Amino acid sequence: MSAGALTAAAAVRPYLALFTSRFQLMLQYRSAAVAGFITQCWWGGLKIMIFAAFYGAAATSGSDVPLTLAQAITYTWVSQALFAMLPWAGDPDVAHAVRTGAVSYDRLRPLDVYGIWYWRAAGWVAARLVPRTLMMFVFAAILLPVVGLERWAWGPPSTLLAGVLFVPSLALALGLSAAIVMLINITVAGVLNARGINALIGAPVVVLSGSLLPLGLFPEWWQQALVLQPLASLLDVPMRIYFAQLTGWTAAGGLALQAFWLVVVVLVGRVWLARVLRNLEMQGG
Repeated sequence: MSAGALTAAAAVRPYLALFTSRFQLMLQYRSAAVAGFITQCWWGGLKIMIFAAFYGAAATSGSDVPLTLAQAITYTWVSQALFAMLPWAGDPDVAHAVRTGAVSYDRLRPLDVYGIWYWRAAGWVAARLVPRTLMMFVFAAILLPVVGLERWAWGPPSTLLAGVLFVPSLALALGLSAAIVMLINITVAGVLNARGINALIGAPVVVLSGSLLPLGLFPEWWQQALVLQPLASLLDVPMRIYFAQLTGWTAAGGLALQAFWLVVVVLVGRVWLARVLRNLEMQGG
């Protein structure tokens, strides 16, 4: 291995250790994962019943819909499985560090503060995501068909290629989610209080990501703006790839859009964090 590769690996290793340690720590909260899974199953069932009524009325009236009922059901289960990935709150460890002054320790480490917070946040998000997604997949994609409820089950990707492309799309969504969590963290560091931003961020994230309702079901004249805004890259763009609504170059464009927003949000966060840390005052001693 070349010297440059060894240097790059050594530079990345501390951040991977931060991700891994936070991931392993959060996996200990098994009861929270089970409680979250049960809650998401409950809300998923309610949303599916609403969709069934909506599609029944649409069929009676002869209206065209951009998603089939089976796709809407699959979208619902996937969105419920990925609900914990959405950046609807800041990292509680950062809020605690800012409140107690422990943030000074991160500033003294021989590492980039943004990198420390980002990889911790990524580990926090991933650890909440993985167990709930696995439980939801077993329940909605395996158990429901086994008991004869395949009509209401989590369906497979539309094509093999769609399933393959869904994986990097989901990885980009996770990275973007952590970057948005970082913006929340930086806001908390600036105002020294997490309640306000955590109360405000939830509604736009849930609506504009497509978690509450698939963005494809919004009015036609909203579609372009809805897809291009950054929160759509958290859930709606990956699901369009999953259903092969984006294929070929359009699928590549969807992945590029996710990557674009990830880079933009990270750059904005880095500039903003540097400014906040310059003005952050530590008291006591």
